[in-house]
Amino acid sequence: MLFFAGYFLAFLSIWQWYRGSWPLPVLIATAFLALHIEGTVIHDACHKAAHPIPWINQAMGHGSAILLGFSFPVFTRVHLQHHIHVNDPKNDPDHIVSTFGPIWLIAPRFFYHEVFFFQRKLWRKYELLQWGLERSIFICIILAGLKFDFMNLIYNLWFGPALMVGVTLGIFFDYLPHRPFRSRNKWINSRVYPSKFMNILIMGQNYHLIHHLWPSIPWFEYKIAYEKTKPLLDKKGSPQRVGIFETRDDTLNFIYDLLIGVRSHTRKKGKLRKIVNLYPGYRIKKILLKIINNTSIGKN
Repeated sequence: MLFFAGYFLAFLSIWQWYRGSWPLPVLIATAFLALHIEGTVIHDACHKAAHPIPWINQAMGHGSAILLGFSFPVFTRVHLQHHIHVNDPKNDPDHIVSTFGPIWLIAPRFFYHEVFFFQRKLWRKYELLQWGLERSIFICIILAGLKFDFMNLIYNLWFGPALMVGVTLGIFFDYLPHRPFRSRNKWINSRVYPSKFMNILIMGQNYHLIHHLWPSIPWFEYKIAYEKTKPLLDKKGSPQRVGIFETRDDTLNFIYDLLIGVRSHTRKKGKLRKIVNLYPGYRIKKILLKIINNTSIGKN
């Protein structure tokens, strides 16, 4: 249902663009909702949870990827590496997305996934061919937009909403669930922040820890699984709050991530410290080193 709903909203926004009866903000909101829905579809599909019949699950994954401007093999292989290496600075591809710049620039950092896919040679069987086909479709749409003069539609109803969805996915799939990005223990490497409203708004990703513990569960069962396993999560010390206003340090770190977001992985070493130490002014250098120390991810 979600898959078809996303495509329906996408075509509705295009139809209304040419019909001219809806204001631009409504069109953008409709296109954003279409892509936001497909983001959940592609996520479930990569875990084989979108549909019990394998070929339909694959079709939904590829279809949602095309609408999002993604590549399903890239999304799948890179995302599974994230599950295997949660919060590992070298091997978790989402770690860079979350910790290598300000939150408001989190969407462009998703392009790193494509780089990671080819650096690690993650493709299997026909997946490189699938990547080529989906990228060819993307390029053909852009070329058609240039030739037949509908680039304004692409900018307003595809690229713009996709950027907004990228920020949404980055915050609610990557940044909030995994901060403070230290633990690799499966019970505490991500968090839960229970809310009926958020469960609908971000389609279950406020129960992200549940997804990491049992990734084959579809998004609409996260809340049920959480309620049944809450005593176990309590016993394991699993984080069950959003974690940005609990302490003064949490709040300051969140503000830092909003504005700057580049984090060191150690207090005494690291590339950031080497760069700052090149600065000639002692006072400014001292302030910068203090910021690096206070925002350092460190180890847990």
